[in-house]
Amino acid sequence: MTQESKTCWVVDLGLTPYAEGLSLQRRVVVARKAGEIPDVLLLCQHPHVITMGRSGKREHLLSSEPLLRQMGVTFCETDRGGDVTYHGPGQLVGYPILNLAAIRRDVVWYVRQLEEMMILATSDFGIAARRVPGKTGVWVDGSSGAAEKLAAIGVHLSRWVTSHGFAYNVSTELRYFDLIVPCGIPDCRAVSLEQLVGRAVEVREAAARIAARFEQVFGLRGVAVTREELEERLRKPTVERGIAVPA
Repeated sequence: MTQESKTCWVVDLGLTPYAEGLSLQRRVVVARKAGEIPDVLLLCQHPHVITMGRSGKREHLLSSEPLLRQMGVTFCETDRGGDVTYHGPGQLVGYPILNLAAIRRDVVWYVRQLEEMMILATSDFGIAARRVPGKTGVWVDGSSGAAEKLAAIGVHLSRWVTSHGFAYNVSTELRYFDLIVPCGIPDCRAVSLEQLVGRAVEVREAAARIAARFEQVFGLRGVAVTREELEERLRKPTVERGIAVPA
């Protein structure tokens, strides 16, 4: 593995509208396929939005359009895998743009690594999270004994370059999950990291643990890059600037 392929730019986008984040993802994917940038991890929060993946079913959206408008929630169909999910403030959303051809050409392994990354990050807060056989995502044992969902995953791959990613509930307003059948799983109850640890948790605190564990499980070295620096590189590809990609 080359030094460049071990580098991953970590970009904090802050609160970003979903459509804007999706557009940026697509531009980063194009640049990554062209080898103009290294792997990238985009981290952000979104204003209230419900998204539906390729295998989503309309009946899993339980709310009407007028109710969504009243609650300030937008709706967007996407090309990621999975069913319907909710994103909003207090939820850490991660979009890894990785060239799996240089890491490991295995989609199932990739999804399991995303789960492992969030399980390890949750353990950093003293909480035991786990997988549930047959269900993608990260779960914890609820007070009733039933598994509760802490994080969701929905990915897309094109020529082994990944997009979309994961959503990790930090201080999320969980009542918005009542608008949907989360991930198409009946009786699925969402939970937040704040509920589990019994204290306020800032998204940036969770983001630091997620980023560190992400680098660990994928064998990457994170380099903090601002959105402005990323945008500059996307406007001026490496081949035009005649410079090497930072390692």
